[in-house]
Amino acid sequence: MEIKILKNIMGVNDQVAGKNRELLEKNKVFTINIMASPGAGKTSTVLQTIKALKPLRVGVIEGDISSTIDAETVAKVGVPVVQINTGGECHLDANMIQNALGNLPLDEMDVLMIENVGNLVCPADFKLGESLKALIASVPEGDDKPYKYPGMFTAVDVIILNKIDLLPYVKFSVEAFTQAVKGINSKAQIFPISCTTGEGVEAWGKWLKKRIKDTGK
Repeated sequence: MEIKILKNIMGVNDQVAGKNRELLEKNKVFTINIMASPGAGKTSTVLQTIKALKPLRVGVIEGDISSTIDAETVAKVGVPVVQINTGGECHLDANMIQNALGNLPLDEMDVLMIENVGNLVCPADFKLGESLKALIASVPEGDDKPYKYPGMFTAVDVIILNKIDLLPYVKFSVEAFTQAVKGINSKAQIFPISCTTGEGVEAWGKWLKKRIKDTGK
């Protein structure tokens, strides 16, 4: 009996991601795929980054299993935003992003920030067409997260360590965290920040602006 092999779902996703990237690059939009666990401060970081990137024009795609809370929060600062509700899926995929891009004014944007679904496993495997993969970790999660989720920490270009204002109150070693990250991803940049106090946000924004400029966006 002949066995038919169906096309790998990841292969199909990668093809769509490639088309997304072509469209975004054609419109000169630098795209950041932001991943994190629930509660790490994704939306807060998005809002702080929007401020830090001024005068660049930013658009946002918000990914959640349900609700429009985060999209409504981002919309209040006056940037174009599209909400994707995955209906149970633990990640965004390239097809979802393709549909969302048709609802954004790409010709009026310099940067697109994609806030992925809160999860430290699935999102790392799905390309979206991004220019940069970013991970937000937070102090209350513990400094051992790189060991527990190596796939995610290996896949990203930059890591934002959020909630450093809580360091005096939480058992967390920045040195141990940095050592763990560098042990599995020596190229990843790490930026400690606090969305509450604003500490470190300027340095993160300055680095990101340079990265955007270096790509010719």
